[in-house]
Order: sequence, then C-alpha cells, then structure tokens
Amino acid sequence: MNRYPMTVEGEKALREELAQLKGVERPRVSQAIAEARELGDLKENAEYHAAREQQGLMEARINDIEAKLSNAVIIDVSTLTQNGKVVFGVTVALVNLDDDSEVEYKIVGDDEADIKASRISINSPIARALVGKEEGDVVVVSTPSGSIEYEIDEVKYI
Repeated sequence: MNRYPMTVEGEKALREELAQLKGVERPRVSQAIAEARELGDLKENAEYHAAREQQGLMEARINDIEAKLSNAVIIDVSTLTQNGKVVFGVTVALVNLDDDSEVEYKIVGDDEADIKASRISINSPIARALVGKEEGDVVVVSTPSGSIEYEIDEVKYI
C-alpha cells in the first residue's frame, strides 16, 4: 500500500476538489447525459458520447482522490521539531553559489507541487538532494543543464 505524504494545505485542497466533483460536477454531467439521451439515436449522438467520456474522466479523478486521501500521511510542519533540518513540508531558502541568486521552495507531495508557486515535489531531484541536510550545508543538484551548488540559507517550519 502506497502512503502519500501530504501537507495540511494539500489535504484541504484535495477534499475541496472532491466535494466540488461529487456535489457539483457529478450532478451536472448526469444531467447532460440525460438531456443527450433525450435527443434520440445514441450511436451518432456526439453530445451523449462527450458527456459519457467526461463522466468517465471525472469518476477516475474521484477514485484517485479518494485513494490518495485514504492513504495520506498528513504532516503538519508547524508541529515538527525546529532543528534546521530539511524534511517534508518545510520551506527552504537557498543561495546559488555560482551567482549568489536566492530561491525559496516548499517541499510538498506530488499532487501539491507547483513550480510557479515555489512548491516542489518531495520526489524532485532538488528535494531529494535537500532532505536530511541542515542550514549551512552545501548541496549539489544535478540538472539537465549541469550541476548547481546551493547553500541552505534557512529552513522554515511554516
């Protein structure tokens, strides 16, 4: 059985998506299927086939969310011992040692990852390089364009 690490915010977002799918989208798609059925011949009824396909995708997403939530390990980073060590859920401030640029990432579960929001997956190469390290440590991250050296400037338990 796979366990899915998840932040408190990530669990909340999945529960909200699940409620939206079950409470709003499922009835809307069922209504669309019923209306398309009334149009007659189902073999050549594009609206019916589109609604059925949408229903299948939606039900698959509902099943996926329910499975992840049932196997979720919710980690509230604010309750962890704040010892400067990089673990799941923390926000890490890094300094690129090549150009002194600074970047900050929050280490989250796969479903929560969003690089535009500076949230990276625990399974990403940079997160894997950071986990277990501490403030002041230097890590080397392999990227497609070469290796980058970062110094861990600060670990925030927020």
